[in-house]
Amino acid sequence: MAFKLNVNGRSTTVDAPPDMPLLWVIRDILNLAGTKYGCGIGQCGACTVHLGGQAVRSCLTPVSAVGNQPVTTLEGLSADGTHPVQLAWQDIDVPQCGYCQAGQIMSAAALLARNPKPADKDIDAAMNGNLCRCGTYIRVRQAVHKAAELATTASAKTVRTAERQQ
Repeated sequence: MAFKLNVNGRSTTVDAPPDMPLLWVIRDILNLAGTKYGCGIGQCGACTVHLGGQAVRSCLTPVSAVGNQPVTTLEGLSADGTHPVQLAWQDIDVPQCGYCQAGQIMSAAALLARNPKPADKDIDAAMNGNLCRCGTYIRVRQAVHKAAELATTASAKTVRTAERQQ
């Protein structure tokens, strides 16, 4: 069956069974390898993508459920790796083995999109279910706070630049 999708800002049509998990559409049909397969039952968070701006487990989301909602994968977060979460992850040196980090980053980006100044409890709640076998949870929390700072600074710079141009 053919499905029209908007993935990372690009329209595409994929031929897939309606019950095929979005994870496999992303990885096997669209060849976007940033989204990882972890557990296959939605418990680890490695496969997290944004669907309509919400963090979802792509291993549990059938392609037929996507509809007109835009899908964003790690590759679509920013073209050049300069999304505040990506920069903070590098600055804080979050990854150890790195396998879970795509899902961690996507969950953090969704959190900051809805809550630009999260408290520790907000971060813990949003990141709950993103498992890291290496135990980088403390650095993840630090990086989310750093990303919030970076986003606020970038937003302030954009406003000042716009004001100067008027």
